Amino acid sequence: MKSAGIIEIYTLERQGCTAADWSTVYLDDNCDLSRIRDCRFSGRVEIGAIAELRSAAIGDCRMNSGVSIVNVRGHLRGLRIGRGVVIADVGTIESEPEASYGIGTEVAVLDETGSRPVHLYPGLSAQLATLMAMHPRWAEEHLLPRLQEKYASRPFPYDLSDGCRVVGCQLLQNVHVGKEVSIEGAKRLVNGAVINNAAPGKGLAGVGADVDAENFLIEDGYAGGGALLRNVYVGQGASLDKGFTAHDSLFFANSAMENGEACAVLAGPYSVSMHKSTLLIGMRTAFFNAGSATNFSNHMYKLGPVHWGTMLRGAKTASGAYVMWGAQIGAFSLVMGPHKYHPDTSMFPFAYLFGDAHGHTLAAPGLMLRSCGLGRDEKKWPIRDRRLRRRLPLHDHVCYDVLNPVTVQAMLRALPLLRDLAHAEPDSHGLVHHGAVAMKPTAALRAHRMYSLAITSYLYSRTHTDGYHLADPNLAPDDWSDLCGQIIPTADIDSILTLDPDLNDPETLPPTLLEKAFAAYPHLELCWVKKLVESEWHDQMRLAPQAVVELEAMIEQDRTLYKQALADHH
Repeated sequence: MKSAGIIEIYTLERQGCTAADWSTVYLDDNCDLSRIRDCRFSGRVEIGAIAELRSAAIGDCRMNSGVSIVNVRGHLRGLRIGRGVVIADVGTIESEPEASYGIGTEVAVLDETGSRPVHLYPGLSAQLATLMAMHPRWAEEHLLPRLQEKYASRPFPYDLSDGCRVVGCQLLQNVHVGKEVSIEGAKRLVNGAVINNAAPGKGLAGVGADVDAENFLIEDGYAGGGALLRNVYVGQGASLDKGFTAHDSLFFANSAMENGEACAVLAGPYSVSMHKSTLLIGMRTAFFNAGSATNFSNHMYKLGPVHWGTMLRGAKTASGAYVMWGAQIGAFSLVMGPHKYHPDTSMFPFAYLFGDAHGHTLAAPGLMLRSCGLGRDEKKWPIRDRRLRRRLPLHDHVCYDVLNPVTVQAMLRALPLLRDLAHAEPDSHGLVHHGAVAMKPTAALRAHRMYSLAITSYLYSRTHTDGYHLADPNLAPDDWSDLCGQIIPTADIDSILTLDPDLNDPETLPPTLLEKAFAAYPHLELCWVKKLVESEWHDQMRLAPQAVVELEAMIEQDRTLYKQALADHH
């Protein structure tokens, strides 16, 4: 590039352009001056080839070729602009040299007081975020120093990357816009990044009309429809839309939030809330679906908003459900009514949970196992994975199986407890109790049967899986965990937490270790199944085909009854 000469200055001035100092305006040799009109330049400005600049105040900006900037009502300042960028009908876009673009932002998830912070970084996964939140001291001592070192210098080559569009926006301040990202009609974006990791033409990342966001990362996700965001991460395939409000919250793969409100939420893959009257607060979840007017409470007034809870994989709430944290809701359970006494139903997955008029929890474990909707959910999740359709590099590790080592492990541990409850002396209301959870003895007996059928059916299906004959029971993990969508041996989590990561050795980094555990999961699951079949569940496997038929018959009956009810309605 060369600084503007006498002829170039004369031409530009005749076309309505001015400069505080023309010697600091640099032009590409192939720059078409006829396409530059009514512009005001200040500081060092570099203009690439085939650029179109009209009606704009531009200061200290570096532009590549093919840039189109039209009608800037405020100014552009301090920007590095890539090839083919379109900027039109905007207010102000500016960036400071020390801008962090939202990287390192502290997000106070779960506990609003900030005792479990997650720091925002590109490539953040649901699994890594969960480890940060659940083990804050480990994150502070071993993980964050490495991440801070990695992003110590300017993390992006451009503020506005190749092929991106910024149209109809009012303010972008210290915001990175990734390649081919479209930001249209945003109201206010401050200190953040919208990142696209997809192949050309397949991007998901974007921001729509009237969005107001501060301290955020949107990575292969979308925010639109007047969403109001503060200290928020929107992950791959996730979307926040239709006036949704969120602060200090994280939303991972394929989550969808509309209309309602979230505060201090760690929403793992496929978390969904669509209703205006719904408040999600102080919680960790995955595969969650919130009914209308769902309300969670983390404030017990004396201690402040320090309480939080967990909705385990696949839990749902009915309309008007209320849960006071801390509580832990078992996997694939349906929560109905108010629950005020901090129930822990993690040992009773697939339950209907009823809250009575006083907020006590009445459980009917196992009933969800006969629901036809459970199988529908299991099939639809991978089909609706927007990440796979766009061939994204996957950050979140997702296991879609409803019956998996974690849910089966919970049912196995519940069996002796249910047997005891079925034969326990009921209270005056005919109920037996386990902590804050009550149930009828008949419900405990029925749950024991349902769990036995489900366990047997699961084991039978896995013994007929390719590779089962290669499984080695000696390699079977002793315990499993659900790490926000990833089924992983608990020992692998312990290994990650005890290993000091080294940036120079990718093999020691938590993302690498999580990836290895994810890749090893199918084989280790079969090893665990073989050990279980050859030990405590050997006798029951003789009746496995019958158990499969019985469970499938229940599900088919539920489907038939639902279809009939639908037909009668019409």
